[in-house]
Order: sequence, then structure tokens, then C-alpha cells
Amino acid sequence: MLRIRAFEDAAEGASQGGVAAFGQSAGPQALVRGPLHLSTGQEAVAAGVCFHLQRSDLLTSTHRGHGHTLAKGADTVRMMCELYGRASGSNGGKGGSMHIADFSVGMLGANGVVAAGLPIAVGAAHALKLRGKSDIVACFFGDGAINRGPFLEALNWAASYGLPVLFVCEDNRWSATTASATTTAGAGAAARALSLGVDAQTVDGNDVEAVCELAQRLLDAVRGGDGPRLLHAVTYRFKGHVSVDPATYRDPAELADALLTDPIERAAATWLARGGNPQELDEMRRAARAEIENAQQVASAAPWPDADTAFTDVQDTGGGRWY
Repeated sequence: MLRIRAFEDAAEGASQGGVAAFGQSAGPQALVRGPLHLSTGQEAVAAGVCFHLQRSDLLTSTHRGHGHTLAKGADTVRMMCELYGRASGSNGGKGGSMHIADFSVGMLGANGVVAAGLPIAVGAAHALKLRGKSDIVACFFGDGAINRGPFLEALNWAASYGLPVLFVCEDNRWSATTASATTTAGAGAAARALSLGVDAQTVDGNDVEAVCELAQRLLDAVRGGDGPRLLHAVTYRFKGHVSVDPATYRDPAELADALLTDPIERAAATWLARGGNPQELDEMRRAARAEIENAQQVASAAPWPDADTAFTDVQDTGGGRWY
């Protein structure tokens, strides 16, 4: 969780600008270009779930996917190089923040389209089942995704074919700039999953131990061939929709209350109460920051992609045009 927080804090500072939708654009000193979506405050969900994943297991994520990618085991230097758009990035500088992927650790990709990771995860899970593999898929998505068609389609397909996938609804209670509760009918993610026959359970997503414990039970069931499961983790996003969004549409009191449930500080307090050494905790914080500072230094000095690579990793339709 400390590594995720340090990575995102550094990336946020390096963005120094952002997107025109919020009345600002990236300045000349911005090292991370384009929209940067942070998961600050949601670290316990990524850490608690991915703790149980094996390297060969697969994962799909959202446009807010730095934490999931790191928790799955991705290298911080290659990730930072990717955010900086450098050739040594995990996707050659082409994916950036919203579409980062790392197949070497089973991370099939973040996705800028809300709910788009759900059918990809189900397709991957179906492939694993057809090939007789013992691996499983973890599919992260936000609460806004449950109001889009792919959510229903993905859960229906997974339930119909008993696929080895754990759906993880990372419910931060905000769909971009809109409070999710105002646009979501009924009881939400877990209830909708249960209506399709997918066992679903809800957990305090800011309690890493609770997430870890529930994730283990659900993943054991998935690995045991019992079909898909859904984990509904209720958490909170501390930052705005993107790195330059001040989130003035949000009640300051709501944010102040949420900050009291910071998953990192809660875990630290629990650890210290059980006899943990404060100096050791300080060293963990310093080590996380030092690791990310090194990643930034490497990324800043890394080469830009060669222009000749512009037409690699794209599809030729056969009509003489590239897409």
C-alpha cells in the first residue's frame, strides 16, 4: 500500500497539468501527459486481493489501475517509464497511465472505457477453462461500471459457464464527477450479482485485513471450480476524477470524514498496536518513497520511442489504412 501511494503521489506531481475538460492543460514542465486517474485512498482493495494472486493468474483493471498493476507485481521503473511515455516503458510508451499493461505478471491491461475490462476478463477466464488451466482471473471495476451493459453481460456469461473469475467492485462512491448513489437504482453491485446467481459479499474496502480475508475465501471457491464470485469493496477516492480536478462538487465534510478512514493509516495503527516498531514503519515509508524517486530519475533520463515504432502494435485492415 505504501508503494502504491508513493507511486501515485509522485505521478500526480509529475503531471503538473492535465486535461482541458477541467479548464487546465499540461504545462511545458509536465512529465506525465494526458489524463492521470489516481486511486489514492483505495490501496487496501488492490493489496488485499492481489496478495492471493499467483504470477500466472490474470488481471484486468480500470483507467484507475496503477494500484492493481503494482500489487500484481509490475516493476515500478518500467511503469514510471510508461507514464512518462518512454521507450523503456512496459508498453513502449504507448499505453500511458490509462492503458498500462504488463503481460509478464498477468496484467492484461487498464482500460479507459468504463466497464470494458469485464468482458475481457470473462473472455480470458473462458479461455483458461477451455485450456484446462488452473489459473484464475481477477477483474477490477468501479461502481460506475455496474450501470453499463458489459457488467450484466459479463456476469451472465461467467455464471452460465461457471468461469474462474473473481469480480471486484471497487466502490469509491463516485462515478467521475457524479455521486454514484444518485444514478444507481436498487441495492447495488452485490444485489445485482446475486440476481444472476453469482455469490457476492461486501467488505469494508479500507480495512486491508478484512479485504484480504474475504478475498481469500472467494478466491479459494473460484480456484476450487465453484464458478465466479463477486467482492464488493466499499472504499473512497480521496482525489478528484483526474490529477487536476479539485473536486469542488464534493462536500468538504464528506472528504474530511473519509480521510479518517485512510487504509494505510488504519493498517499502520493496527500494526503498531500489536507491537510493531515505529522506526520500522518509518523505514518502510522511506523505502517506498526512495524506490519511486529512483523510478522517476530513471524515467526522466530514459529515451523517447523511435518514430519508426509508430506503426507497430497496430492493426492493418488490409485496405491500405492503419488503425
